[in-house]
Amino acid sequence: MSAPEPSQKTRLPPSKLGTKQHWDDVYKREVQNFHDIQDEGEVWFPETVDKIVQWITDNVPSTSTSSVIEIGSGNGALLFSLAEEGFPAEHLFGVDYSEDAIRLAQDIARTRDLSTTVTFAVCDFLREDPEGRSSWDLILDKGTFDAMALLDLKDSALDPQAIYPAKVSRLLSSGGLFLITSCNFTEEELKSIFVTEQVSYFQTIKHRSFSFGGKTGSTYTSVVFKKE
Repeated sequence: MSAPEPSQKTRLPPSKLGTKQHWDDVYKREVQNFHDIQDEGEVWFPETVDKIVQWITDNVPSTSTSSVIEIGSGNGALLFSLAEEGFPAEHLFGVDYSEDAIRLAQDIARTRDLSTTVTFAVCDFLREDPEGRSSWDLILDKGTFDAMALLDLKDSALDPQAIYPAKVSRLLSSGGLFLITSCNFTEEELKSIFVTEQVSYFQTIKHRSFSFGGKTGSTYTSVVFKKE
């Protein structure tokens, strides 16, 4: 069974957050801020980082051959947090389609003495494969698919909801894990998008919940999938 056809129920209205120009502008500004006042920039979904890092350190063995890639790594905050918790930095790889995002992450890495270990590279994930490996043991996404899903399909020949899940499946090693964190999709919606014959639901990472109108929910959803 191939990746399921995107459902209208999981379609989001287009937004500038789905455009490369928006993120190029954001990271150009953040690179300048870092050079001027050493501000490392915004951390996307900051409330989720500690739980994601804890789950990875508890559940993903860091062997001499393990490999971790973050799609849309931005300023590198999640990968730096993993390295600081003891995950081998030389196993960590981040890609982003914004050149200034990669420049910012590399600049920050140098200040943390991680520039020769954590690797960052420009890669437009919908259009090309990351260089260096044909498969990965752990693929991370913290808000990137959310942004991709805001792309205006009238202005693009690419449909992220069709391309992205299939590509994640192809790039996962056998037994590999895909950990995605979203503020736009529920757990069930993420399952409907990413579960295939090869990729199954594995676990949900619980975040702080809230109650409103008699219903309980969470601002963020982190779901782990596993390739058989």
